[in-house]
Amino acid sequence: MNTTKQKILKTSLDLFNQQGLYKVTLRRIAKEINISQGNLNYHYKKREDIIETLYFSLVADIDKTMLNINQNQINVKTLHQLSSAVLHLFYEYRFFLLDFTQIMREQPVVKTHYNQLVKIRKQQTLDLFNTLVANKLMRNEQFKNEFDDLYTRIQILSDFWMSSITIENTLIDKKTTDKYVKIITESIYPYLTKKGLDEYYLLLT
Repeated sequence: MNTTKQKILKTSLDLFNQQGLYKVTLRRIAKEINISQGNLNYHYKKREDIIETLYFSLVADIDKTMLNINQNQINVKTLHQLSSAVLHLFYEYRFFLLDFTQIMREQPVVKTHYNQLVKIRKQQTLDLFNTLVANKLMRNEQFKNEFDDLYTRIQILSDFWMSSITIENTLIDKKTTDKYVKIITESIYPYLTKKGLDEYYLLLT
């Protein structure tokens, strides 16, 4: 990727994070970089193209995080580290979560990909749960689709925690992000075995 495109994406991300989608236009981005809008349009014809590129950049970063999981050593700490890595990436691209509904309404390519991605992430998470069960760190399901529902709760919390913070007029920063990493990790608590609980309590020390 050439330097101008990198500057456009970096500046766009900063402006979107600071001001939200509503206030950031192509003209505003071009002015911030000190280039003409025509020069910007040469690289990205529409603002939606920039948003789409940033979205796929975020997805690629999360994919790398998932691939770095050591499949031979999956434990409760793994879930905590995964939650932390993903939520801090969300913080870096926080405008997506803050303007999530608007993006899904206005950008069909992103919406279609996201809906497909949710199915992949669900299977990846269920595979993690099943490995924890096999390692006697999580109990077995007690009713049909119990782990599916657990994933859904975690997904909803992951997608909308920033919106909740904004409504409460609470500052969104890395400290707040760490707080929600803890909250999401706690979601697994009722499903842990004695062995799993021992690992969980080690995370608190």
